[in-house]
Amino acid sequence: MSTRPLEISWFAALCDDDAEVLGDPDRAIPSSFDHCAAIALEAERQGFDSILLPSGYELGIDNTTFAAAIASMTSRLRLLLAIRTGELWAPQLARQIASLDEIAEGRLDLNAISSPLPGEELDSASRYQRTAAVLGALDDLLGGTSTAIGDATVAPPRIARTQARRPPFYFGGLSEEAREVAARCADVYLMWPDRLDRVADVVQDLRRRTAHHGRALRFGYRIHVVVRRSEAAAREAAAELVASIEDAAGAAVRSKALDSGSVGVARQTELRDGADDAGYVDGVVFTGIGRARSGCGAAIVGTPAQVKDYLSELSNLGMEAVILSGYPHIEECRRFGELVLPTLEHAPLVLR
Repeated sequence: MSTRPLEISWFAALCDDDAEVLGDPDRAIPSSFDHCAAIALEAERQGFDSILLPSGYELGIDNTTFAAAIASMTSRLRLLLAIRTGELWAPQLARQIASLDEIAEGRLDLNAISSPLPGEELDSASRYQRTAAVLGALDDLLGGTSTAIGDATVAPPRIARTQARRPPFYFGGLSEEAREVAARCADVYLMWPDRLDRVADVVQDLRRRTAHHGRALRFGYRIHVVVRRSEAAAREAAAELVASIEDAAGAAVRSKALDSGSVGVARQTELRDGADDAGYVDGVVFTGIGRARSGCGAAIVGTPAQVKDYLSELSNLGMEAVILSGYPHIEECRRFGELVLPTLEHAPLVLR
């Protein structure tokens, strides 16, 4: 069993992605600053290393605004800010990131998302080409040097020249284009749930690609969790969590996401289709979560020991960061923090 420390992160439900049970509108918990701040503060109290601040268009609250506020309310917790690479002009985004990093006193990391704008029709190759260009510009500007954008040479904002530090890029995607961007630009390659043998294959492929570019790449994993003191109680809680989901309503939720047509989302569907009758793969990974949400669609379900053992298996495959979430987010954060986190060797994955 691996003893390599993991960066253990939690998830701030900024995109109206919280509920007592999934699929029941009456038991959904809309995002508000107070609610999401409470999640982040609980994660810091429990000793998590970092918290993911997701980004959405239609639902929830703005993650950049939230990051500026929560940075002043926390002292140790790292902030993993999702940025959409087609949404802002790179120099404007660089100034925003550098300002946030100053407020957070260096506790800022970036989760780059190769997402189109609402209503934009852009083929995958063009979208990832734009992503690589934006990440390249941010690498220059946040490092305090000028960059070429189109026919112009743009100087870095003053605050970036002063700091001259670029937060690490976390980035994911299963398509050919996404893997190439990760190999060229990312610091941490993020994966969604999959069978362990498939995880091993992706890690091997990304290591090969990254070596071709003369770079090193580290790996992270995004998954939900349902932990209880007994396996029976954990499985019962997972089943209750999705018992109210109607297939049509779940499909409507998934189709609204901007990444609904991606290779990664398609793989989450394949994972559900290949699960056993109870919805499990690899013994403890429950795929039913994905019936009600796009993106990350599975959870580790089990006792504290089972959850720890599965995290150790991920670590043995090369994972160095794990981003967890659960429903409701505060309760599951507290439960994982009390039952599992004290048994793990963990530390922030600081890559500067």
